[in-house]
Amino acid sequence: MPTHPSSPDPHPGHPPAAHSVHTHDDIDWSARVADLRRRDDLERDRYVDVAARLTRDLPADAVVVDVGCGAGGMGAALAAALRERGGGTLVLVDATEALLEAARVTVAGAGGDPVRVETVHADLADAAWHAHVPAADLVWAAGVVHHLPDQQTAVDDLAGVLAEGGVLALAEGGLEPRYLPWDLGTGRPGLEIRVAAARDHWFGQLRAEMPNAVPMPYGWTTALTRAGLTGADSFASVTEHPPPLRGVALDHVLDHFAWVEQSLGEHLDEQDRDTLRRLLDPDSAEHLGRRDDVAVFDLRTIHTARRR
Repeated sequence: MPTHPSSPDPHPGHPPAAHSVHTHDDIDWSARVADLRRRDDLERDRYVDVAARLTRDLPADAVVVDVGCGAGGMGAALAAALRERGGGTLVLVDATEALLEAARVTVAGAGGDPVRVETVHADLADAAWHAHVPAADLVWAAGVVHHLPDQQTAVDDLAGVLAEGGVLALAEGGLEPRYLPWDLGTGRPGLEIRVAAARDHWFGQLRAEMPNAVPMPYGWTTALTRAGLTGADSFASVTEHPPPLRGVALDHVLDHFAWVEQSLGEHLDEQDRDTLRRLLDPDSAEHLGRRDDVAVFDLRTIHTARRR
């Protein structure tokens, strides 16, 4: 699930699929399985590094809970890290059954003996969700909390799942991703700066229109401390794919700007909308797939704290 409060990721706004299930942010996550899997492929190396860092000091036979597990990319990295440490239990939690099943399949290829994998279909906004989850040595929640109406209560609930000495890790916020040069040679320079402002406005509207939304006018480390945890800290994690892009990385950039055109177009002027159309038109000389200067640089922040 998404990570930036001002830039949820993966990008919602695509048409809903049949038998869709919408969450509190009115996003049909069941329609996003393929996109989430592509994002997992893009970020595989980052997941491995973060999983190794977070599991390094866990006790033997640790219990790790992945809340909002998405399609299972980070779950697979956590399962592999547990296996390398001699085993443990990984619990996958998601409110969308289609994602939970996708994650189960993904993690099955990375876990196995001596790692036990369990799945829990539960909504973090439901106060009873943690009754179905064992006490955890590590709780990982990536891009989940900012999609919920009461973010501080969600952090409190996540902290409540921890065993004594357990760590809560929230992947939230960071820097806006960058894919393009400032001057594209078409349209006005600085397109991504204006897209970032439009996405910030869009997300503000999403929060404002979310039923029962509660403001959280402070940062994530403060939220962790208010949840009764200690030693709140943050570190950065980067996904980087240099130009020229091919395969999954290029597909990701094309999908990103297709979402921008569809979901943020009303927040951009006609000149920028025209630029987006040319960048996405396979028959255009300006199509992104023809450029050799498109890259992926995406910095996320991960906030951690420990239960006494």
